[in-house]
Amino acid sequence: MREHATATHPPVEQFHSAVYGTVFGRRMEAVHRLHAGDSLILVPDPPGTDNPAVWVHAAGGDVVGHLPFAVSGWLVPWMLEGGRCRARVQRVEADDVASWKRVIVHLTLAAL
Repeated sequence: MREHATATHPPVEQFHSAVYGTVFGRRMEAVHRLHAGDSLILVPDPPGTDNPAVWVHAAGGDVVGHLPFAVSGWLVPWMLEGGRCRARVQRVEADDVASWKRVIVHLTLAAL
């Protein structure tokens, strides 16, 4: 694993992450439709965003939430340079689980 990530060299090839921000707006409706193994769409914020995030969308396009900023900090530039990331639902916990650990995704990065 690299100590400092760059846009062309992400620190990992596969990892799991929680999805943050699932409780805002009508996002919980999308969360309730998710099942383990479902494909997700990842969309990075555009260049010039002050605190860029990678947004997680359900297959139909509904926003589920975003990846943690510690991940987005290196993943956004990498994706904007052409890197691709496949995301699938690892698990969805019940509503009584804290929102910041309710949806866990598995991400696989494809080399540039």
